[in-house]
Amino acid sequence: MSTGQISIKEVHCLMEMLRSIDVGLILIDKDYKVSLWNNFMENHSGIKSSEINGQNIIDFVPDESRDWLLKKLVTVTTLMTRAFSTWEQQPYLFRFGSYHPITGIAEHMYQNISFIPIPSTDGKLDQIGLIIYDVTDIAINKKQLLSANKELSLISRTDALTQLHNRGYWEERIAQEFQRYQRTRQTCSLLMFDIDHFKKVNDTYGHQAGDEVIRMTALNIKNIIRKTDIAGRYGGEEFAVILVDTNAENAMTVAEKLRTGIESLRVPCNGTEIRWTISVGIAECSTDISNYATWIELSDQALYQAKENGRNNCVVYQPAKPSKRRTG
Repeated sequence: MSTGQISIKEVHCLMEMLRSIDVGLILIDKDYKVSLWNNFMENHSGIKSSEINGQNIIDFVPDESRDWLLKKLVTVTTLMTRAFSTWEQQPYLFRFGSYHPITGIAEHMYQNISFIPIPSTDGKLDQIGLIIYDVTDIAINKKQLLSANKELSLISRTDALTQLHNRGYWEERIAQEFQRYQRTRQTCSLLMFDIDHFKKVNDTYGHQAGDEVIRMTALNIKNIIRKTDIAGRYGGEEFAVILVDTNAENAMTVAEKLRTGIESLRVPCNGTEIRWTISVGIAECSTDISNYATWIELSDQALYQAKENGRNNCVVYQPAKPSKRRTG
């Protein structure tokens, strides 16, 4: 045998290696009929090579992968160029079981796939090779990392006691809403309110009871406002709610629902019941307001007026009318 020639034995060894390698190897002709289906594919699909050889591969892929595979094959055959797909673009070509069935982390094997056009000696397309890589561990790790980062992001902007936005994140949101108002002039109102005589609650019933009062107040907020509204714990017993697309009149309606709802709440404590009320200040955003801090200040002024009015009431901020100058 001359140098450069490959013996039958070497060809046999090469084929055995291809059949046994720990990736999926498939060869199909230009009509998409299978000519190679290695052990990896047999083991994970349960389909023997003798059963699939000569068959159209399209008939063996699940419905959710069929159109995607056809588009890939058309691209490879038309352009005679390699193609690659990651699990993030297409989770799998064949729905194989996962190596993690007990933990339930992945219901299926995530796959990266290479498509390789194989020309004949005349340069025309003869076959297409598909290489299927099991990247389930990589996919799981990335998904868990993304989930952990999302959870950390949520924790960083959430008040632990009330599960409302914490003050830092809420102020980011009101800054955004104020910018939106400046851009669109779409009406928006702000509620600032706190629990009346909250120090007395803590002094009389203890801080744990006070925490429960705060939690119940926050729950009442969540039950009343819309998903588009933005609620936060502004301070110890002080709360703030941005009511998007809401004028002062409608904001007063929401504020009254909050006030009366909280007035009806009860927290049992040592054989008695804790009752509490809130005072609410309301400020509608307007062109006279130069920044979101001023918007907060105006709502806070209305809250102060509600306290002055005897507490357990709601007040809309009204700009002071200019006094008339006396003449003569």
